[in-house]
Amino acid sequence: MPVLQLQYQGKDLDCSINKVDRSKLYGYKTTEVLDEEGNKCNLATLSSDGKTLIPSGGVALGYVSPKGLWREKSDLKAVDLDGKEIEPVTSTFKNRVDLTDKATVEEFFDHNIRMSYALEPTTEEGEATFPPELVKDLAAGTIYRFPFSYRGGMTADTAFLLQDSDNTIWMLVGKKADIRLISYEQQGAATVEVEDEAGDDDEDLDFGMM
Repeated sequence: MPVLQLQYQGKDLDCSINKVDRSKLYGYKTTEVLDEEGNKCNLATLSSDGKTLIPSGGVALGYVSPKGLWREKSDLKAVDLDGKEIEPVTSTFKNRVDLTDKATVEEFFDHNIRMSYALEPTTEEGEATFPPELVKDLAAGTIYRFPFSYRGGMTADTAFLLQDSDNTIWMLVGKKADIRLISYEQQGAATVEVEDEAGDDDEDLDFGMM
């Protein structure tokens, strides 16, 4: 498991990360398919000819140019919508992260969190403790954020460092949600046509004619 290298107020802090997902919270189950003799069945893919079985691992992805020529993944370059080359980001574990950028609660809630890690401070000798200043800072509701990429890639997610009510310090990783507020267009003033109150059937009766 990689070590997350942090820096707080000029002091270095190394943390091990423990991913917490649904399987650890709620458990999980798997389904096994057995044949008539009780042997475990393996998944296979039926090819387009309708008769050839391809075992697991027999299918792979390839990169082909518009002319049908084979291309290695290392030859590919990522570009943005304007055609400009995107500069790859390195893994966050290769550099020390300085905790200086603070986020508000509203900014935190603007993100879709997809990964959660419980942090434990470590040293070369073994376990350690978080700096008291950092614990006090997080206990007061401070949230720190920094770019995060596990293995490196084209873009980095946003990681938030915060503490819960049980004093566990978490690193929550997610992306900013693309929320677009919409509303009805302003409606014009409605005009109501009022019928003539004095219609043919509503004429005053002349009792002198009776």
